[in-house]
Amino acid sequence: MNGQLSDNCRNTVDIFQAGLQAVAPGEAIKTFCQLDGERLKVDGQSYDLSQFDKIFVLGAGKAAASMGKALEEILGKRITDGIITVKYDHLEKLQTIKIQEAGHPVPDQNGLDGARAIYQLAKSADEKTLVICLISGGGSALLPLPVAGVTLEDKQETTKVLLACGATIHEINAIRKHLSVIKGGGLAKAVYPATLITLILSDVVGDDLDSIASGPCVPDSKTFADCKAIFTKYSIDDEIPSCVLIHIEAGIAGQVAETPKAGQDFFIKTQNVIVASNFNALLKAKEKAVELGYNTLLLSSMLEGETRDVAANHIAIAREVQLHGYPLQQPACILSGGETTVKIQGTGKGGRCQEFALAAAIKMTGMKNVTVLCAGTDGSDGPTDAAGAFADETTVQRALIAKLDPQQYLDNNDSYYFFDRLGDLYKTGPTNTNVMDLRIILVGSQSTRLEN
Repeated sequence: MNGQLSDNCRNTVDIFQAGLQAVAPGEAIKTFCQLDGERLKVDGQSYDLSQFDKIFVLGAGKAAASMGKALEEILGKRITDGIITVKYDHLEKLQTIKIQEAGHPVPDQNGLDGARAIYQLAKSADEKTLVICLISGGGSALLPLPVAGVTLEDKQETTKVLLACGATIHEINAIRKHLSVIKGGGLAKAVYPATLITLILSDVVGDDLDSIASGPCVPDSKTFADCKAIFTKYSIDDEIPSCVLIHIEAGIAGQVAETPKAGQDFFIKTQNVIVASNFNALLKAKEKAVELGYNTLLLSSMLEGETRDVAANHIAIAREVQLHGYPLQQPACILSGGETTVKIQGTGKGGRCQEFALAAAIKMTGMKNVTVLCAGTDGSDGPTDAAGAFADETTVQRALIAKLDPQQYLDNNDSYYFFDRLGDLYKTGPTNTNVMDLRIILVGSQSTRLEN
Protein backbone atom coordinates (compact mmCIF):
# COMPACT_ATOMS: atom_id res chain seq x y z
CA MET A 1 0.00 0.00 0.00
CA ASN A 2 1.49 3.45 0.84
CA GLY A 3 0.36 4.92 -2.46
CA GLN A 4 1.01 1.71 -4.47
CA LEU A 5 -1.77 -0.81 -4.02
CA SER A 6 -0.95 -4.50 -4.02
CA ASP A 7 -2.83 -6.75 -6.44
CA ASN A 8 -5.10 -7.91 -3.62
CA CYS A 9 -5.86 -4.33 -2.58
CA ARG A 10 -6.65 -3.39 -6.18
CA ASN A 11 -8.97 -6.39 -6.33
CA THR A 12 -10.81 -5.21 -3.20
CA VAL A 13 -11.25 -1.80 -4.82
CA ASP A 14 -12.62 -3.36 -8.01
CA ILE A 15 -15.07 -5.43 -5.97
CA PHE A 16 -16.14 -2.39 -3.94
CA GLN A 17 -16.59 -0.24 -7.04
CA ALA A 18 -18.72 -2.93 -8.69
CA GLY A 19 -21.00 -2.86 -5.67
CA LEU A 20 -21.09 0.93 -5.76
CA GLN A 21 -22.09 1.03 -9.42
CA ALA A 22 -25.00 -1.30 -8.69
CA VAL A 23 -26.58 1.30 -6.41
CA ALA A 24 -25.96 4.40 -8.52
CA PRO A 25 -29.05 6.52 -7.72
CA GLY A 26 -29.76 7.62 -11.29
CA GLU A 27 -29.88 4.11 -12.69
CA ALA A 28 -31.91 2.92 -9.70
CA ILE A 29 -34.55 5.61 -10.24
CA LYS A 30 -34.80 4.90 -13.96
CA THR A 31 -35.18 1.18 -13.30
CA PHE A 32 -38.30 1.80 -11.22
CA CYS A 33 -39.74 4.87 -12.94
CA GLN A 34 -40.70 5.13 -16.62
CA LEU A 35 -42.76 7.74 -18.45
CA ASP A 36 -45.13 6.50 -21.16
CA GLY A 37 -46.86 9.50 -22.68
CA GLU A 38 -48.74 11.09 -19.78
CA ARG A 39 -48.53 7.99 -17.60
CA LEU A 40 -45.80 7.65 -15.00
CA LYS A 41 -45.19 4.01 -14.14
CA VAL A 42 -43.61 3.39 -10.74
CA ASP A 43 -42.89 -0.18 -9.72
CA GLY A 44 -46.09 -1.60 -11.16
CA GLN A 45 -48.35 1.35 -10.37
CA SER A 46 -49.45 3.85 -13.00
CA TYR A 47 -50.20 7.55 -12.50
CA ASP A 48 -52.05 9.69 -15.07
CA LEU A 49 -50.11 12.97 -14.91
CA SER A 50 -52.91 14.81 -16.72
CA GLN A 51 -54.97 14.46 -13.53
CA PHE A 52 -52.56 16.61 -11.53
CA ASP A 53 -52.21 20.39 -11.58
CA LYS A 54 -48.81 20.37 -9.91
CA ILE A 55 -45.86 18.01 -9.38
CA PHE A 56 -43.61 18.71 -6.40
CA VAL A 57 -40.30 16.98 -5.68
CA LEU A 58 -39.15 16.93 -2.06
CA GLY A 59 -36.47 14.97 -0.28
CA ALA A 60 -33.28 14.63 1.67
CA GLY A 61 -30.20 12.46 1.85
CA LYS A 62 -26.69 12.01 0.53
CA ALA A 63 -28.03 10.61 -2.74
CA ALA A 64 -30.95 13.02 -3.15
CA ALA A 65 -29.24 15.23 -5.76
CA SER A 66 -28.43 12.29 -8.03
CA MET A 67 -31.95 10.94 -7.55
CA GLY A 68 -33.35 14.37 -8.40
CA LYS A 69 -31.26 14.59 -11.56
CA ALA A 70 -32.64 11.27 -12.78
CA LEU A 71 -36.20 12.36 -12.00
CA GLU A 72 -35.72 15.63 -13.90
CA GLU A 73 -34.47 13.63 -16.89
CA ILE A 74 -37.68 11.56 -16.75
CA LEU A 75 -40.25 14.29 -16.04
CA GLY A 76 -38.55 17.42 -17.37
CA LYS A 77 -40.69 20.57 -17.24
CA ARG A 78 -43.62 18.66 -15.77
CA ILE A 79 -42.03 19.30 -12.37
CA THR A 80 -43.63 22.43 -10.93
CA ASP A 81 -41.34 22.99 -7.95
CA GLY A 82 -39.01 21.12 -5.68
CA ILE A 83 -36.45 21.30 -2.90
CA ILE A 84 -34.08 18.72 -1.48
CA THR A 85 -31.46 18.84 1.25
CA VAL A 86 -28.10 17.11 0.77
CA LYS A 87 -24.88 16.75 2.72
CA TYR A 88 -22.29 19.39 1.85
CA ASP A 89 -20.65 18.76 -1.56
CA HIS A 90 -23.07 15.95 -2.54
CA LEU A 91 -24.26 17.94 -5.54
CA GLU A 92 -25.62 17.66 -9.08
CA LYS A 93 -26.67 20.33 -11.56
CA LEU A 94 -30.47 20.50 -11.47
CA GLN A 95 -32.94 22.55 -13.50
CA THR A 96 -36.07 22.97 -11.37
CA ILE A 97 -35.37 21.26 -8.05
CA LYS A 98 -33.55 23.52 -5.60
CA ILE A 99 -30.72 22.11 -3.48
CA GLN A 100 -29.94 23.03 0.11
CA GLU A 101 -26.58 21.82 1.47
CA ALA A 102 -26.48 20.99 5.17
CA GLY A 103 -24.65 19.23 7.98
CA HIS A 104 -24.44 15.48 8.61
CA PRO A 105 -24.42 13.49 10.92
CA VAL A 106 -25.07 16.36 13.34
CA PRO A 107 -27.80 18.69 11.97
CA ASP A 108 -27.03 22.39 11.49
CA GLN A 109 -28.83 25.66 10.72
CA ASN A 110 -28.73 25.03 6.97
CA GLY A 111 -30.52 21.75 7.58
CA LEU A 112 -33.14 23.52 9.65
CA ASP A 113 -33.66 26.11 6.91
CA GLY A 114 -33.97 23.38 4.29
CA ALA A 115 -36.43 21.37 6.39
CA ARG A 116 -38.62 24.44 6.89
CA ALA A 117 -38.69 25.13 3.15
CA ILE A 118 -39.53 21.48 2.41
CA TYR A 119 -42.31 21.50 5.01
CA GLN A 120 -43.80 24.74 3.66
CA LEU A 121 -43.86 23.38 0.11
CA ALA A 122 -45.38 20.13 1.39
CA LYS A 123 -48.16 22.02 3.20
CA SER A 124 -49.05 23.84 -0.03
CA ALA A 125 -49.89 20.55 -1.80
CA ASP A 126 -53.56 19.74 -2.38
CA GLU A 127 -55.67 16.93 -3.81
CA LYS A 128 -54.57 17.81 -7.36
CA THR A 129 -50.87 17.65 -6.50
CA LEU A 130 -48.49 14.74 -7.09
CA VAL A 131 -45.64 14.80 -4.58
CA ILE A 132 -42.55 12.71 -5.27
CA CYS A 133 -40.28 12.36 -2.26
CA LEU A 134 -36.64 11.28 -2.67
CA ILE A 135 -35.15 9.68 0.44
CA SER A 136 -31.68 8.26 1.04
CA GLY A 137 -29.19 7.72 3.83
CA GLY A 138 -28.45 10.82 5.87
CA GLY A 139 -32.01 12.06 5.50
CA SER A 140 -32.63 12.05 9.24
CA ALA A 141 -29.87 14.55 10.03
CA LEU A 142 -30.75 16.61 6.95
CA LEU A 143 -34.41 17.13 7.94
CA PRO A 144 -34.14 18.73 11.39
CA LEU A 145 -37.45 20.47 12.06
CA PRO A 146 -37.91 20.18 15.85
CA VAL A 147 -41.24 19.99 17.65
CA ALA A 148 -42.32 22.95 19.77
CA GLY A 149 -40.20 23.37 22.87
CA VAL A 150 -37.13 21.65 21.40
CA THR A 151 -34.38 23.62 19.65
CA LEU A 152 -31.90 22.66 16.95
CA GLU A 153 -29.16 22.78 19.58
CA ASP A 154 -31.13 20.30 21.70
CA LYS A 155 -31.38 17.95 18.73
CA GLN A 156 -27.66 18.36 18.00
CA GLU A 157 -26.73 17.49 21.58
CA THR A 158 -29.12 14.53 21.65
CA THR A 159 -27.67 13.18 18.39
CA LYS A 160 -24.11 13.49 19.74
CA VAL A 161 -25.01 11.63 22.93
CA LEU A 162 -26.74 8.83 21.02
CA LEU A 163 -23.83 8.45 18.59
CA ALA A 164 -21.30 8.37 21.43
CA CYS A 165 -23.12 5.74 23.50
CA GLY A 166 -23.23 3.24 20.64
CA ALA A 167 -26.98 3.37 19.97
CA THR A 168 -28.05 1.67 16.74
CA ILE A 169 -29.39 3.64 13.79
CA HIS A 170 -32.86 2.22 14.54
CA GLU A 171 -32.67 3.57 18.10
CA ILE A 172 -31.32 6.95 17.04
CA ASN A 173 -34.08 7.31 14.47
CA ALA A 174 -36.78 6.36 17.00
CA ILE A 175 -35.71 9.38 19.06
CA ARG A 176 -35.40 11.64 16.02
CA LYS A 177 -38.96 10.81 14.90
CA HIS A 178 -40.42 11.86 18.22
CA LEU A 179 -38.56 15.17 18.23
CA SER A 180 -39.51 16.10 14.67
CA VAL A 181 -42.40 17.66 12.78
CA ILE A 182 -41.35 15.95 9.52
CA LYS A 183 -40.03 12.51 10.50
CA GLY A 184 -42.07 9.50 11.58
CA GLY A 185 -44.81 10.06 8.99
CA GLY A 186 -44.88 13.84 9.48
CA LEU A 187 -44.17 14.64 5.84
CA ALA A 188 -46.98 12.35 4.63
CA LYS A 189 -49.29 14.13 7.07
CA ALA A 190 -48.15 17.51 5.71
CA VAL A 191 -48.84 16.72 2.04
CA TYR A 192 -52.18 14.99 2.64
CA PRO A 193 -54.55 14.84 0.71
CA ALA A 194 -52.03 14.95 -2.15
CA THR A 195 -50.87 11.76 -3.90
CA LEU A 196 -47.45 10.77 -2.56
CA ILE A 197 -44.74 8.59 -4.14
CA THR A 198 -41.57 8.01 -2.12
CA LEU A 199 -38.46 6.63 -3.84
CA ILE A 200 -35.98 5.28 -1.32
CA LEU A 201 -32.31 4.34 -1.29
CA SER A 202 -32.00 2.20 1.83
CA ASP A 203 -29.18 2.70 4.31
CA VAL A 204 -30.84 0.70 7.10
CA VAL A 205 -30.31 -2.94 8.06
CA GLY A 206 -33.35 -4.93 6.94
CA ASP A 207 -34.64 -2.02 4.81
CA ASP A 208 -37.23 -1.04 7.43
CA LEU A 209 -39.22 1.77 5.82
CA ASP A 210 -39.91 3.55 9.10
CA SER A 211 -36.19 3.66 9.92
CA ILE A 212 -34.78 4.93 6.61
CA ALA A 213 -34.27 8.68 7.13
CA SER A 214 -36.59 8.20 10.13
CA GLY A 215 -39.54 7.36 7.88
CA PRO A 216 -40.95 10.80 6.92
CA CYS A 217 -43.57 9.24 4.62
CA VAL A 218 -44.54 6.03 6.42
CA PRO A 219 -46.35 5.16 9.66
CA ASP A 220 -44.17 5.17 12.76
CA SER A 221 -43.99 1.88 14.63
CA LYS A 222 -42.19 3.38 17.64
CA THR A 223 -43.68 5.21 20.62
CA PHE A 224 -42.65 7.74 23.24
CA ALA A 225 -42.28 4.84 25.66
CA ASP A 226 -39.76 3.22 23.28
CA CYS A 227 -37.73 6.44 23.34
CA LYS A 228 -37.64 6.48 27.12
CA ALA A 229 -36.53 2.84 27.11
CA ILE A 230 -33.59 3.70 24.82
CA PHE A 231 -32.38 6.41 27.22
CA THR A 232 -32.64 3.93 30.08
CA LYS A 233 -30.87 1.16 28.14
CA TYR A 234 -27.76 3.30 27.65
CA SER A 235 -28.02 5.15 31.00
CA ILE A 236 -27.90 8.54 29.26
CA ASP A 237 -30.85 10.35 30.89
CA ASP A 238 -28.44 12.74 32.62
CA GLU A 239 -26.78 13.61 29.29
CA ILE A 240 -29.97 14.29 27.31
CA PRO A 241 -31.19 17.94 27.25
CA SER A 242 -33.94 18.48 29.81
CA CYS A 243 -36.45 19.81 27.27
CA VAL A 244 -36.08 16.60 25.26
CA LEU A 245 -36.78 14.50 28.35
CA ILE A 246 -39.78 16.71 29.18
CA HIS A 247 -41.19 16.25 25.67
CA ILE A 248 -40.76 12.47 25.80
CA GLU A 249 -42.38 12.27 29.23
CA ALA A 250 -45.27 14.47 28.04
CA GLY A 251 -45.80 12.08 25.15
CA ILE A 252 -45.88 9.08 27.47
CA ALA A 253 -48.47 10.89 29.60
CA GLY A 254 -50.63 11.57 26.53
CA GLN A 255 -50.12 15.33 26.69
CA VAL A 256 -48.38 15.34 23.27
CA ALA A 257 -49.80 13.58 20.21
CA GLU A 258 -48.02 10.45 19.03
CA THR A 259 -46.39 10.29 15.61
CA PRO A 260 -48.71 9.16 12.76
CA LYS A 261 -49.52 5.45 12.94
CA ALA A 262 -50.65 2.76 10.50
CA GLY A 263 -54.30 2.99 9.48
CA GLN A 264 -54.53 6.78 9.52
CA ASP A 265 -55.83 8.61 6.44
CA PHE A 266 -52.47 10.29 5.76
CA PHE A 267 -51.18 7.08 4.17
CA ILE A 268 -54.16 6.17 1.95
CA LYS A 269 -52.66 7.67 -1.24
CA THR A 270 -48.98 6.82 -0.68
CA GLN A 271 -46.58 4.47 -2.45
CA ASN A 272 -43.14 3.66 -1.00
CA VAL A 273 -40.54 2.01 -3.23
CA ILE A 274 -37.02 0.91 -2.29
CA VAL A 275 -35.00 1.45 -5.46
CA ALA A 276 -31.62 0.20 -4.15
CA SER A 277 -30.17 -1.37 -1.03
CA ASN A 278 -27.04 -2.84 0.52
CA PHE A 279 -28.04 -6.29 -0.73
CA ASN A 280 -28.07 -5.04 -4.34
CA ALA A 281 -24.53 -3.75 -3.88
CA LEU A 282 -23.35 -7.02 -2.34
CA LEU A 283 -24.80 -9.11 -5.17
CA LYS A 284 -22.83 -7.12 -7.76
CA ALA A 285 -19.73 -7.18 -5.56
CA LYS A 286 -20.02 -10.96 -5.42
CA GLU A 287 -20.32 -11.14 -9.21
CA LYS A 288 -17.10 -9.14 -9.56
CA ALA A 289 -15.25 -11.26 -6.99
CA VAL A 290 -16.23 -14.44 -8.86
CA GLU A 291 -15.17 -12.83 -12.14
CA LEU A 292 -11.77 -12.11 -10.58
CA GLY A 293 -11.39 -15.77 -9.67
CA TYR A 294 -12.37 -15.88 -6.00
CA ASN A 295 -14.54 -18.48 -4.34
CA THR A 296 -17.00 -16.11 -2.74
CA LEU A 297 -19.23 -16.15 0.33
CA LEU A 298 -21.82 -13.44 0.86
CA LEU A 299 -22.36 -13.55 4.61
CA SER A 300 -25.19 -11.06 5.08
CA SER A 301 -26.38 -7.55 4.30
CA MET A 302 -27.81 -7.26 7.81
CA LEU A 303 -24.82 -7.37 10.14
CA GLU A 304 -24.99 -5.15 13.19
CA GLY A 305 -23.22 -5.05 16.53
CA GLU A 306 -20.02 -3.67 18.02
CA THR A 307 -17.51 -3.08 15.22
CA ARG A 308 -14.61 -4.80 16.97
CA ASP A 309 -16.65 -7.93 17.63
CA VAL A 310 -17.82 -8.07 14.01
CA ALA A 311 -14.22 -7.68 12.83
CA ALA A 312 -13.08 -10.54 15.09
CA ASN A 313 -15.80 -12.79 13.69
CA HIS A 314 -14.82 -12.04 10.10
CA ILE A 315 -11.17 -12.80 10.74
CA ALA A 316 -12.17 -16.04 12.49
CA ILE A 317 -13.88 -17.12 9.26
CA ALA A 318 -10.78 -16.14 7.29
CA ARG A 319 -8.64 -18.31 9.61
CA GLU A 320 -11.03 -21.22 9.03
CA VAL A 321 -10.60 -20.79 5.30
CA GLN A 322 -6.81 -20.84 5.61
CA LEU A 323 -6.56 -23.75 8.04
CA HIS A 324 -9.36 -26.04 6.89
CA GLY A 325 -10.59 -24.77 3.51
CA TYR A 326 -14.00 -24.21 5.07
CA PRO A 327 -16.49 -22.80 4.20
CA LEU A 328 -14.47 -21.87 1.10
CA GLN A 329 -11.29 -22.98 -0.63
CA GLN A 330 -8.61 -20.38 -1.33
CA PRO A 331 -8.49 -17.99 -3.06
CA ALA A 332 -11.56 -16.82 -1.18
CA CYS A 333 -13.57 -13.64 -0.86
CA ILE A 334 -15.77 -13.02 2.17
CA LEU A 335 -18.36 -10.27 1.74
CA SER A 336 -20.72 -8.62 4.19
CA GLY A 337 -22.76 -5.47 4.55
CA GLY A 338 -24.90 -3.70 7.10
CA GLU A 339 -23.94 -1.15 9.68
CA THR A 340 -22.00 -1.73 12.87
CA THR A 341 -21.69 0.62 15.83
CA VAL A 342 -18.72 2.07 17.68
CA LYS A 343 -18.89 2.89 21.35
CA ILE A 344 -16.66 5.92 21.68
CA GLN A 345 -14.27 5.52 24.59
CA GLY A 346 -11.33 7.59 23.38
CA THR A 347 -10.66 11.03 21.98
CA GLY A 348 -9.38 10.06 18.54
CA LYS A 349 -10.81 10.39 15.05
CA GLY A 350 -12.25 7.67 12.87
CA GLY A 351 -15.34 5.83 11.73
CA ARG A 352 -16.79 2.35 11.98
CA CYS A 353 -15.15 1.17 8.72
CA GLN A 354 -11.68 2.34 9.72
CA GLU A 355 -12.18 0.88 13.18
CA PHE A 356 -13.20 -2.44 11.60
CA ALA A 357 -10.03 -2.49 9.51
CA LEU A 358 -7.82 -1.72 12.53
CA ALA A 359 -9.49 -4.33 14.74
CA ALA A 360 -9.19 -6.85 11.90
CA ALA A 361 -5.50 -6.06 11.42
CA ILE A 362 -4.80 -6.79 15.09
CA LYS A 363 -6.79 -10.05 14.96
CA MET A 364 -5.02 -11.32 11.82
CA THR A 365 -1.60 -11.43 13.53
CA GLY A 366 0.29 -14.49 12.31
CA MET A 367 -1.86 -14.95 9.22
CA LYS A 368 -0.53 -14.76 5.68
CA ASN A 369 -2.00 -13.30 2.51
CA VAL A 370 -5.17 -11.76 3.94
CA THR A 371 -6.45 -8.39 2.71
CA VAL A 372 -9.31 -6.33 4.12
CA LEU A 373 -11.18 -3.33 2.74
CA CYS A 374 -14.06 -1.92 4.74
CA ALA A 375 -15.66 1.22 3.34
CA GLY A 376 -18.85 3.26 3.41
CA THR A 377 -20.73 3.43 0.14
CA ASP A 378 -21.32 7.15 0.67
CA GLY A 379 -17.59 7.87 0.55
CA SER A 380 -17.39 9.20 4.11
CA ASP A 381 -16.75 7.11 7.20
CA GLY A 382 -17.78 8.94 10.35
CA PRO A 383 -16.53 12.54 10.58
CA THR A 384 -13.64 11.91 8.16
CA ASP A 385 -12.78 12.42 4.51
CA ALA A 386 -12.07 8.71 4.01
CA ALA A 387 -14.55 6.05 2.93
CA GLY A 388 -12.65 3.43 4.93
CA ALA A 389 -9.28 1.71 5.11
CA PHE A 390 -7.20 -1.22 3.91
CA ALA A 391 -5.52 -3.74 6.19
CA ASP A 392 -3.45 -6.85 5.58
CA GLU A 393 -1.03 -9.15 7.37
CA THR A 394 1.69 -6.49 7.16
CA THR A 395 -0.33 -3.69 8.79
CA VAL A 396 0.66 -4.33 12.40
CA GLN A 397 4.30 -4.97 11.51
CA ARG A 398 4.56 -1.77 9.48
CA ALA A 399 2.87 0.14 12.29
CA LEU A 400 5.35 -1.07 14.88
CA ILE A 401 8.26 -0.12 12.63
CA ALA A 402 6.69 3.36 12.40
CA LYS A 403 6.43 3.37 16.23
CA LEU A 404 2.63 3.18 16.17
CA ASP A 405 0.91 0.97 18.74
CA PRO A 406 -2.17 -0.49 16.96
CA GLN A 407 -3.96 -1.42 20.19
CA GLN A 408 -3.40 2.03 21.65
CA TYR A 409 -4.87 3.65 18.54
CA LEU A 410 -7.84 1.27 18.68
CA ASP A 411 -8.46 1.98 22.37
CA ASN A 412 -8.44 5.70 21.59
CA ASN A 413 -10.84 5.29 18.63
CA ASP A 414 -8.10 6.87 16.53
CA SER A 415 -8.20 4.67 13.45
CA TYR A 416 -8.13 7.59 11.00
CA TYR A 417 -4.72 8.87 12.10
CA PHE A 418 -3.39 5.31 12.38
CA PHE A 419 -4.17 4.51 8.75
CA ASP A 420 -3.27 8.01 7.61
CA ARG A 421 0.24 7.52 9.00
CA LEU A 422 0.52 4.22 7.13
CA GLY A 423 -0.95 5.58 3.89
CA ASP A 424 -3.74 3.02 3.99
CA LEU A 425 -6.87 5.17 4.01
CA TYR A 426 -9.30 4.59 1.15
CA LYS A 427 -10.62 7.91 -0.18
CA THR A 428 -13.29 8.06 -2.87
CA GLY A 429 -14.78 11.50 -2.29
CA PRO A 430 -18.59 11.87 -2.20
CA THR A 431 -20.21 9.05 -4.16
CA ASN A 432 -23.72 10.57 -4.12
CA THR A 433 -25.18 7.27 -2.96
CA ASN A 434 -25.50 5.58 0.42
CA VAL A 435 -26.46 1.99 1.21
CA MET A 436 -24.39 1.44 4.37
CA ASP A 437 -21.02 -0.33 4.34
CA LEU A 438 -19.27 -3.05 2.36
CA ARG A 439 -16.67 -5.34 3.94
CA ILE A 440 -14.37 -7.28 1.64
CA ILE A 441 -11.88 -9.88 2.92
CA LEU A 442 -9.62 -11.72 0.48
CA VAL A 443 -7.87 -14.87 1.65
CA GLY A 444 -5.10 -16.14 -0.60
CA SER A 445 -3.90 -14.62 -3.87
CA GLN A 446 -5.58 -14.73 -7.21
CA SER A 447 -2.58 -14.56 -9.52
CA THR A 448 -4.56 -14.13 -12.74
CA ARG A 449 -6.14 -10.74 -12.25
CA LEU A 450 -8.57 -9.53 -14.89
CA GLU A 451 -7.98 -6.07 -16.31
CA ASN A 452 -10.86 -3.59 -16.48
